[in-house]
Amino acid sequence: MNKTEPTLERADFTAAFVRILAENGLAEFATEALADRFFALTERLLRVNAVMNLTAITDPHEIILKHYADSLRAAKYLPHGAKVADVGCGAGFPTLPLAVARPDLAITAIDSTDKRIVFVRETAELLGLDNVTAVTARAEDVGAGELRGKYDCVTARAVARLNMLCEFCIPLLRVGGVFLPMKAKSGAEELAEAENAIGTLRAKLRFCEEFTIFDTESAEEPQTRMIAGIEKIGETEKIYPRNFSQIKKKPL
Repeated sequence: MNKTEPTLERADFTAAFVRILAENGLAEFATEALADRFFALTERLLRVNAVMNLTAITDPHEIILKHYADSLRAAKYLPHGAKVADVGCGAGFPTLPLAVARPDLAITAIDSTDKRIVFVRETAELLGLDNVTAVTARAEDVGAGELRGKYDCVTARAVARLNMLCEFCIPLLRVGGVFLPMKAKSGAEELAEAENAIGTLRAKLRFCEEFTIFDTESAEEPQTRMIAGIEKIGETEKIYPRNFSQIKKKPL
């Protein structure tokens, strides 16, 4: 049985989008013009989600906060014109919000689940986002193949523990590029756990920002988030990334 698609009113969505982004330090994106683009994205997400399990978050205000505002926190760390890989993009977060808000970026969305990649690709086409390429692949495969060392920045959101995630993502970076893992409140603990992985893969932690996301018109408590900047300072040894079973069994 198909799930019921939540009601989406444009005026309410626009007001909530502008307010929530402004409240969360994203005033540069809190415009009615961008709200229109994100309204179209939300319509598409909810329509497809009614027949395909893409996200458990279906309230439009929660989508704005937990998918859009959260994703857009990475924007300030992405240089103009950067080539970005989004590893484990899922239903397109942060790929799609970043592509809408930052058309200067060239984003490659990578996920091993083909139905999600089809959704991201078709959504990008419907929204006229010519800055998105969607690839069905395992991160450890592309990191050992033709995409190795090709990106200025790599993002990853809610994919795996950071000591595993580093091995998936850092090989994709050029030397001098930055890996931007986006984590919940366990982020500081995971950074400590990943210290050996970061060093082994020839990278260095440059910054760690903790912040909260919140909606002043919601009864829900503010939620802690973290984004880190891990710079690749030298060439990663060719033995990395290992295959998935090795990474999972014995993280660096």
